[in-house]
Amino acid sequence: MQEDLQARWHNVVRRRAFLKGIGIAGAMLPAGALLATGVKAAGFEGLKRTVVRAATPLGSGDVAILRFLAAAEILETDLWQQYNELGGVNGGNAAYMAALSNLDGDMPQYITDNTDDEVSHAAFLNAYLESRGAKAVDLSEFKTLPSSKATGARQVRRLTNLQKLVVDTSFYTRYRSSENPDLGGTFAQAVNIVNEPAIPLNDSDTPPTMDQPVPPVTAQARRMQAIANTAGFHFGYIEQGGASLYASLALKVTDLEVLRVVISIGGVEIDHFGLWHDKMGNAVAQPLAGVTDPQTGVTFPDLNNPATELSQTNKILPEPTDFLRNSGLPEVSIIRPTLTENAGAVATIKSFTADLLFEGQSPEFFQAVMALAEAADAAKRAF
Repeated sequence: MQEDLQARWHNVVRRRAFLKGIGIAGAMLPAGALLATGVKAAGFEGLKRTVVRAATPLGSGDVAILRFLAAAEILETDLWQQYNELGGVNGGNAAYMAALSNLDGDMPQYITDNTDDEVSHAAFLNAYLESRGAKAVDLSEFKTLPSSKATGARQVRRLTNLQKLVVDTSFYTRYRSSENPDLGGTFAQAVNIVNEPAIPLNDSDTPPTMDQPVPPVTAQARRMQAIANTAGFHFGYIEQGGASLYASLALKVTDLEVLRVVISIGGVEIDHFGLWHDKMGNAVAQPLAGVTDPQTGVTFPDLNNPATELSQTNKILPEPTDFLRNSGLPEVSIIRPTLTENAGAVATIKSFTADLLFEGQSPEFFQAVMALAEAADAAKRAF
């Protein structure tokens, strides 16, 4: 029976191989050049180049948008580097890598590629700000949070917390629904992920050398698989938020070159979301579905039993929805939300806070990132 389940699972993973490479398109640097063991997060060393440009000043609104996006990409870089250190292509935690690979055999490569993309985004946005005569963003003073103690994690201070998360999984049902949150639509959680780690915490809790069969057998293997499944949903949560954020802020940009920057990077965030939306489905489909974390009780049910329009795991493309209010126009497949109140900078920081991504951060940190967010949302396009 165990061998049969393993064989079935390998077939599932192979069927999903059509997406191989989708996370690579946005990375403009060699994948091996920015692995977490070699990337220095504080200054993005190795990515900086001497920029020779005519420093045409930008309007205050465009500067505010770019500065918030730079801050967001620095925060994303910080969390992705933690995932990469433990589970990337050169990750240091074999059991975590195996549990992630149960979702898809290429997960370590995708994690590394996504990390590379975010590093490049943060470095580019800061360099671009300086090239246009504006001040870059530096959040290094807020690197105060502890690292995981699990094998593979670098013992450095972090901006973000991945050791206890409350992941909003309503995006899963939102994109399968014909409702639009910008028009009042509300959406149920696909999986209730509450106070669950997305990375291994230490080696006694989840030994790095243990086997990770499908389905997991021991309590420690179930714990590790639940952690990896949480990571899979968290990847999707982070990147769908980025897709909406960039779409929202693009509407406020005045300078055409800044608009080009925003929509070009935003397109990669959408690319990332499409990738992770597909992979997370394997956590809630047979033969892996049903895993429960023995410590927290978080359970990943079979969302195909029964399969519905709002749960079916292979329905990963956005369903058409109403778009413009009171327009009488037909439904259309779109990124949503995109209104400032639901998808803007302040909404992003509030969502990350509810996710516990900033758990343990100082009041000064929240003041700094919220000030950047409020300035970005207040920007207005000058015609």
